[in-house]
This record gives sequence, structure tokens and C-alpha cells, in this order.
Amino acid sequence: METRQLGITDLKVSKICLGTMTFGEQNSQADAFEQLDYALANGVNFIDCAEMYPVPPKPETYGQTEAIIGNWLAARGNREQVVLASKVTGRSAANSGVGHIRGGPRLSREQVRQACDDSLLRLKTDYIDLYQVHWPERQANFFGKLGYVHGDDDGIAIAETVDALEELVKAGKVRHIGVSNETPWGMMEYLKLSAAKGKPRIASIQNPYSLLNRTFEVGAAEMAIREKCGLLAYSPLAFGTLSGKYLHGQKPAGARLTLFDRFQRYTGERAVQATEAYVQLANEFGLDPAQMVLAFVTQQPFVTSNIIGATTMEQLRSNIASADIVLDSAQLEAIEAVHSANPNPAP
Repeated sequence: METRQLGITDLKVSKICLGTMTFGEQNSQADAFEQLDYALANGVNFIDCAEMYPVPPKPETYGQTEAIIGNWLAARGNREQVVLASKVTGRSAANSGVGHIRGGPRLSREQVRQACDDSLLRLKTDYIDLYQVHWPERQANFFGKLGYVHGDDDGIAIAETVDALEELVKAGKVRHIGVSNETPWGMMEYLKLSAAKGKPRIASIQNPYSLLNRTFEVGAAEMAIREKCGLLAYSPLAFGTLSGKYLHGQKPAGARLTLFDRFQRYTGERAVQATEAYVQLANEFGLDPAQMVLAFVTQQPFVTSNIIGATTMEQLRSNIASADIVLDSAQLEAIEAVHSANPNPAP
């Protein structure tokens, strides 16, 4: 498994990262241990989680994903073999589904420190390699929003959040920091604070990126390359839709879109049409549709690591095996043709 440098840090992360937001909901601890063992044995050294996981978030499962990973690390005694990433939950309304977290999560100095301490306890470790801000404190166009509507700047300033993260770095609880669901302006602000005031520098940005949503390429991709702040691509399979398993009204047992009605981001009419075109293209190439899609994401020059997730071992083995596929110029041109006809149908 190829490894890539995380930002300008000394960390090398596998180009495939294991996402874990199903641990504690769709996957039991035994399932999770099997996934983690297989991933590590097959060259995946990068594990991504978050305090709010599993998804969908709810009070009774809050923190379970981190707790399961912590149990695995303790049972295997392999902490030094793993690059461990987690996230602090961003600001949300009380009815957003995460209002149970600290009575309403904020990115204040106090809450960031508390969130990290709680994550360390659940993860059974003294440090987190990459600690990320899950989404901004301010109002911005993330989670599928394209248009930007400027609101009151009544949120906690990024500078205060960075000060809290700096304290965690100095205390040895966090090695490096990153952002998630951010905009080019947000990336710039974090980098500006680092350059001007000697604060910790963001090493990565974790945003959605797939063949149904390539909006990262507009502005953020250049930032990622020029500023050496690479993308950790999440939802590369668009909640599994790009595998083709939901086409023609299929509802696979145990699948996320079968179980949870809230996940409709990638199931609109245009998204389905695009998915059909990509699946057909993969079949023409003699490729598994999911592996073709993942290979495309992993190949992008601004991507540091591609975050895959699975609920079955069959899916996990297939997703990790996508690392061995390199799409040629003719295949990439054909993908671009489909994209031009169906640009970003599910941002």
C-alpha cells in the first residue's frame, strides 16, 4: 500500500484510510475488530473517527465508535502502528441531531479541550495523531450547500479554536491538526494564523469528494496542492450509491440508505442518472463500479488519502483492493465525458 506525506508533517499515511462511522451502529465491536485487523494487515495504517460517531448520531450511541477503536488498540497493543484521526463536533442547533453533545457543541477553547480529553479516554491513548474540526463554527456552505448566504458573525472566532488546538499540541495530546467540511476561505484563515502567529498548521482538509460531487476542485483543490494541505476524501462512493447497489429501486438489507431515511443527498434524479452512466462505464471497462470510482478519487493529485467505509468484509476487501487499480488516460477521458454531461449532480 502506497503511503503519502500528511501535509508538511513527518507522518506517512496510507492512500486508503479506514472510515469508522458505522462502528457501534451498523457494525458490532466484533465486526469492527475484524475490519481493523484486515485493514492493518493489508497496509492501511490510517484510521479516521469522530467524537459524534456512529452515524446517525444519537445520545445512546454517542462516542461508541471511539470506544470500540480504543478497545481494539488496547487488545492488540499496536498504537504505534496506527495513524489515528478524530474530530471535535462543530456548532449545531439543538435540533440538529447532535444537541446532546455538551448541551450543544461549540468550538470554544473550553469545549475543544473537553472534547479532546473525552476522546482520549474513549480511544485509550495518550495522543491523537490528527485532530480535526468536524465543521466550521460560522455559517458557511458545507454539507451539500452550493450557494453562500452571509450571516451574522456571531460564532466563536477561528483564532480561539486554533488557540485551543495549540494548547492540545503543546500538551502532547494532539500531534497535528486539520479541518473538515471547510471552504477555501476557511483554509486560508487557518493558514494565515499559522504563518502570522506561529500557530499549529493544518495538515489536511476532510471534505466530500466523489464522481457525484467534485465541487472540491473549484478553488479548494488548488489550495490543497499549493499549500500542501491535502484532501482526505470522504463519501467517495456517495453513501454507497456509486457502487450501483441502489439502482432500479434496490434496497439491500442492512445498507445505510435502506436503514436510514435521512440520507437522501445522493439519490436525486440527476444523481441516479449519473450513477447509471458511471456504472455502465465501469462495466464497459471490465471494472467493478465501486473500485473504478475509488481509484478515480485516490488518483487525484490533491488527495492525500481516500476514506473508505464498509459494513461487510466483502465490501472492505473490495474497497482496499481498489488501491491496486490505476485508471489509464482513455478511462479518465471517458469519466470526464460523463462528468461534463452530469456535472456535480449531488453536491
